[in-house]
Amino acid sequence: MAQKNEKGVTGGAPVVTEPGRVRNVVLVGHSGAGKTTLVEALLAASGTIGRAGAVTEGTTVCDHDPAAVRQQRSVSLACAPLVHRDVKVNLLDTPGYGDFVGELRAGLRAADAALFVVSAVDGMDAATAALWEECAAVDMPRAVAVSRLDHPRADFDEAVALCQRVFGDNVLPLYLPMLGDDGESVAGLMGLITRRVYDYSAGLPPEVREPDPEHLPAIQESRNELIEGIIAESEDETLMDRYLGGEEIDPEVLITDLETAVARGHFYPVVPVCAETGVGLDALLDGLVAAFPSPLEHDLPAVTGVDGSPRPPLTCDPDGPLVAEVVKTTVDRHVGRVSLVRVFSGTLRPDQVIHVSGHGMAERGHPDHDADERVGHVYTPLGATLREVAACVAGDLCAITKSGSAETGDTISAKDDPLLVAPWEMPEPLLPVAIVARSRADEDALARNLSRLVAGDPTLRLERNAETHQLVLWCMGEAHADVVLDRLRGGGVELDTEPVRVPLRETFGAAARGHGRHVKQSGGHGQYAVCDIEVEPLPRGAGFEFVDRVVGGAVPHNYIPSVEEGVRAQMERGLVAGYPVVDLRVTLVDGKAHSVDSSDAAFQTAGALALRDAAEKGQPTLLEPVDEITVRVPDSSVGAVMGDLSGRRGRVLGTEPDPDAEGRTLVRAEVPATELLRYAVELRSMTAGTGTFRREFARHDPMPAHLADQARK
Repeated sequence: MAQKNEKGVTGGAPVVTEPGRVRNVVLVGHSGAGKTTLVEALLAASGTIGRAGAVTEGTTVCDHDPAAVRQQRSVSLACAPLVHRDVKVNLLDTPGYGDFVGELRAGLRAADAALFVVSAVDGMDAATAALWEECAAVDMPRAVAVSRLDHPRADFDEAVALCQRVFGDNVLPLYLPMLGDDGESVAGLMGLITRRVYDYSAGLPPEVREPDPEHLPAIQESRNELIEGIIAESEDETLMDRYLGGEEIDPEVLITDLETAVARGHFYPVVPVCAETGVGLDALLDGLVAAFPSPLEHDLPAVTGVDGSPRPPLTCDPDGPLVAEVVKTTVDRHVGRVSLVRVFSGTLRPDQVIHVSGHGMAERGHPDHDADERVGHVYTPLGATLREVAACVAGDLCAITKSGSAETGDTISAKDDPLLVAPWEMPEPLLPVAIVARSRADEDALARNLSRLVAGDPTLRLERNAETHQLVLWCMGEAHADVVLDRLRGGGVELDTEPVRVPLRETFGAAARGHGRHVKQSGGHGQYAVCDIEVEPLPRGAGFEFVDRVVGGAVPHNYIPSVEEGVRAQMERGLVAGYPVVDLRVTLVDGKAHSVDSSDAAFQTAGALALRDAAEKGQPTLLEPVDEITVRVPDSSVGAVMGDLSGRRGRVLGTEPDPDAEGRTLVRAEVPATELLRYAVELRSMTAGTGTFRREFARHDPMPAHLADQARK
């Protein structure tokens, strides 16, 4: 990130001192819907930048990440504030591809309202529909921008009809597109409430005039539906009777009721926009400012003390206790650690001593941490540009740099009263990628770069598998993995990937006897130990038992623990394929010792030899881990998912309706872990991006003979 105004940025940083003059809006929608292009157009229309960049040229404000420029799609959350009608609007551009759902979650956490961008050409994907339901569950205010109206195949009416089918009631347009003289391009909008035409033929601002006679029937039909929807949400119970009685309702009354219903999350206006020609940009900005709620109207997350003690609910008060959250952390090679912060309460100022707390993410490679730090400078971020400001008040977003410990999801609070904000839900990464540094120097660089990436991306989990000796990155999908690997290589690390190995286990398939004889004589004290054991397989998960049944002192009592130690050591090393041995009962039944040459080491070796001898007769078997998984899919995908699980040697345990979402089903099954290595990718393909799953270890089961033979090679 740069700490100066980049080319194209005009004016100083927007500064607000009152939460009521802030709007935090997250743009969501499928990849290719035009979110980043729309943000760019809004920045240009508001005068924030001199001219709009292009995704295809890699010149947009939000897609400054090298991976985003190369792939021509967003891969991370970006903040782009602008000022419209003396209100600061923090636009949060999110990736539309499912692999980057962590960035989407962060954007939803930082926002108070969501703008769904739906392409008039491509419609929407199932993941966007599911996200609408998530927003509905928490009553987040929503609106819809129908984009890409300039495309030859654009169909605004079909896009609206699709939104109404998928999103439900009260999704109604405020404007209709108006075609130009050529009968194809969109030249303006027809306002349904005002019954005015807004002609953008000469650019922004549009020319406002009366509609032509041929436009009136379309306006009136859509206007009646819109007015009835607004009145149905009005607190004035007389409005509907007056309207049905033929009274002309004052447009100002309708607009006021509309804004109230939108802010409460009960009404969802649709605005047609064209980023290329500027059509509808001013109308959309007016709607964001007037209808979307300020931070004062949005519920804040719960807080506790660092020790978990309850605390009173937060209020969005600039003079209240400082409570903020690190929405996103990135590491820039020039600036260092840059943290995007949402301030919920209080005011964040330069040179202020703060407390940074991160708890509850240890299992993902983020150990609990608490530290006092001094804030250097406070900035307003505009994509990659940081513009310094004097303070950031409750409700606003800002960036801080060079924090030594701040990670995504951490809480920032006052040093003398440290607090923790309730965490937001983060999906579990389920696609493993094993990486190997090419040299010793690369190993050091890899460790440094990995710590930076993990600090900023809670959907990335780092595992150093002690059994397979592999370094495994758990990612959200292939696209996520590609970006992570590109960032590592961009940090100067030469690395390769290799197949992920699943740690197996060995056991005995039948009872067997083993004889271990370790006798050596090479001058001085020799080595002498003999032991005989019986080995029995135990039920899965029973562990290891060692039984002493020696009679007559054949093995002196003090050497019996050495035999057990030798057996355990051999079990760790494996017998056939080098995997740990489990679920055995080993009984020491006989042996021999020498008064001079026997020792602990000799009996340890004899115990190991006895187990290896028994393995030659005991039908050694490979065991593979079996996971219990719960797959959450749309009802229409249940059959395909169950068939696929059966093809993975899975055993379906049952299905049940998803209690949290209508039209979705939970499929429970037990599946060998070796069959799940790429399941995150294949499930997404099978369910058009709407399927998710979680997994947990269940037990070890015998591996089929043909697969066991391959594993032994």
